[in-house]
Amino acid sequence: MKSLTFLTDGYRVDIDELVNRALFTVDYSEMVIVKDIDFYSLCEHHLLPFFGKCHVAYIPRRKVIGLSKIPRIVDAFARRLQVQERLTSEIAEMIREKTDPLGVAVVMEATHLCMAMRGVEKQNSFCVTSSMLGAFRERDRTRTEFLELIRRKA
Repeated sequence: MKSLTFLTDGYRVDIDELVNRALFTVDYSEMVIVKDIDFYSLCEHHLLPFFGKCHVAYIPRRKVIGLSKIPRIVDAFARRLQVQERLTSEIAEMIREKTDPLGVAVVMEATHLCMAMRGVEKQNSFCVTSSMLGAFRERDRTRTEFLELIRRKA
C-alpha cells in the first residue's frame, strides 16, 4: 500500500504551495526550456506504469518560474492515475496559469507497459504527445525552434 500511496501522491500536492514564491518579475522574453525531465506515471485504465521524458518550454511575458518548479509540476501531475494525453495538457495549462506567458509547449515521450507487457506486446514502441499553447501554436517558427532544441543532445 505504501508504494501505491507514493505513486499517487500527486493528488495531495497543492500547486500554489509548490510554486510558493518562485515566480519572479524579469525583463526576459526569449524561450525558456527545461528538457529531459524523467517522469513515471500509472495508466488509469490498466494500473500499469508508463514512463519517459518530458520537455517543457515557455516564453515569459513578465514572470519567470523557478527552474526547479517545472519538474515538480511534472511530478505532481504524473503521480496521479493518468493518460498521457491529459498529463501533457495539464502540465501546459498549469504553466500557463502560473506564469501568464506568451506561449507554452510540452512534449512527452513515454513507454507504456500496458502496451509492452500485455495487449499488442510491443516492447520498443513509445508514445509522443504535445500541447502547444499561445505563440507555440500560432507561430510555426517558434514551434519549430522548440522542437529542434529538444532534439539536440547537450
